[in-house]
Amino acid sequence: MDKNIVIYSTPTCHFCHMAKDFFDSHKIAYTGYDVSTDAAKREEMVQKTGQMGVPGIIIDGKTIVGFDQDKVAAALGITA
Repeated sequence: MDKNIVIYSTPTCHFCHMAKDFFDSHKIAYTGYDVSTDAAKREEMVQKTGQMGVPGIIIDGKTIVGFDQDKVAAALGITA
């Protein structure tokens, strides 16, 4: 899959783990940032998503805050 995917997350976020597991199980590469320790990426996430909530998932410029498997699958063009 040839998409630019970024996941902003924290290590203690259950939904962040679910999101990463979803991408991993579908063998879809993504770039992940831990916003609990990286202040610059946390600020970037807020600028891009307008929120502090995690996970912040950006797929080819489309922003999804939180892990909604159906929305993620639709943005990827796959079946959940």
